[in-house]
Amino acid sequence: MATRLELADAQWRRVSPKQIGVEIFGLVIVVVLAGAAAAFAYFLGFGFLTVIFGAAAVASLISATLVPRRVRAYGYLLRDDDLLFRRGLLFQRFVAVPYGRMQLVDITRGPLARMMGLADLKLVTAAATSGVSIPGLTEPDAAELRDRLVELAETRRVGL
Repeated sequence: MATRLELADAQWRRVSPKQIGVEIFGLVIVVVLAGAAAAFAYFLGFGFLTVIFGAAAVASLISATLVPRRVRAYGYLLRDDDLLFRRGLLFQRFVAVPYGRMQLVDITRGPLARMMGLADLKLVTAAATSGVSIPGLTEPDAAELRDRLVELAETRRVGL
């Protein structure tokens, strides 16, 4: 019988704390747009739209308070045969991506992330639901991790 993995003692690698600013900035844009839409709907006399857009603005503000903790929950771990990624506060997600199953390792940079020197690393396998994106890596860390994962994937190709 297989034993359960002990992940609590593992040396998880964290994403950059600058990712907090990137995510909060995105939520601020949502708050401003939803607030403007709520005000516009109010002046036009559409009360139900005012409530909907106002609720969206308030929900985004509440979500912004959770961003620092949510970003601290991101982590990845390079193991012997796979990369393990975790995220989530209330609903935690752990995804193991075997090196031999990786088909694509991609780096993306949005405008704000680029200004802050950050990048997202995306891993794609043949399975439709197994795509993993690690946000908030520094650009050098993302490039180094990409190169390492490509090297590991090439040595462990499965079924090719």
